[in-house]
Amino acid sequence: MLRKRFSGERGPTQTGWLNSKHSFSFGHYYDADHMGFGPLRVINEDRVTPAAGFGTHPHANMEIISYVLDGELAHKDSMGNGSVIRPGDIQLMSAGTGVRHSEFNNSKDRGVHFLQIWIMPNVENATPSYQQQTFAPADMENKFRVVISPDGADNSLRVNQDARMMAGKFKKGAVSDVSTSSGRRYWLQMARGTANVNSVDLESGDGLAIMDEDKIFVQATSDAEILILDLP
Repeated sequence: MLRKRFSGERGPTQTGWLNSKHSFSFGHYYDADHMGFGPLRVINEDRVTPAAGFGTHPHANMEIISYVLDGELAHKDSMGNGSVIRPGDIQLMSAGTGVRHSEFNNSKDRGVHFLQIWIMPNVENATPSYQQQTFAPADMENKFRVVISPDGADNSLRVNQDARMMAGKFKKGAVSDVSTSSGRRYWLQMARGTANVNSVDLESGDGLAIMDEDKIFVQATSDAEILILDLP
């Protein structure tokens, strides 16, 4: 089963400082046909103008991933963490019993473009935690690298869910495949570029829900950056 989520059909949020596209219902955008995919609840593609951002706000019982494509995202939270997230970095905040945080564009003259992904945890009211790691581009060049997992395998970030996230950066014409497991579901998100995935043409911003396929076969039709989420 392959179901494409077209980039242009995602729900929008547009303000003076934020341009956001929502793959699933979020905030003022509601679509009963797009409420999530298994424990995957949110994929927002956000563009924030210079020196603007999300003021301090709360979260609880959610695994929140930030993946920066361009620019710099400044993070502060009630656990005492303060950091700047850049391309190549991945941030995972486990909100657990509750945490407050803010996210701002760290630049006064350049926009920031990032994906924010929320996964519902398989344990509630855990102690909040924060992880951030830089992954070498060579580790995901023309292949997928596990960057988030439930057990921290291969020096990945640890998530409170039986879920994995893989990231790959591909040159035009490169091919790769990912084996699938029976009963699992997979979400592929085109972060940028174009690709053909199991004979489906995808472009930047498109998503693809995948179930009951023997493997995920990817051929980049331009330089591309791609995420795959392996979900229960």
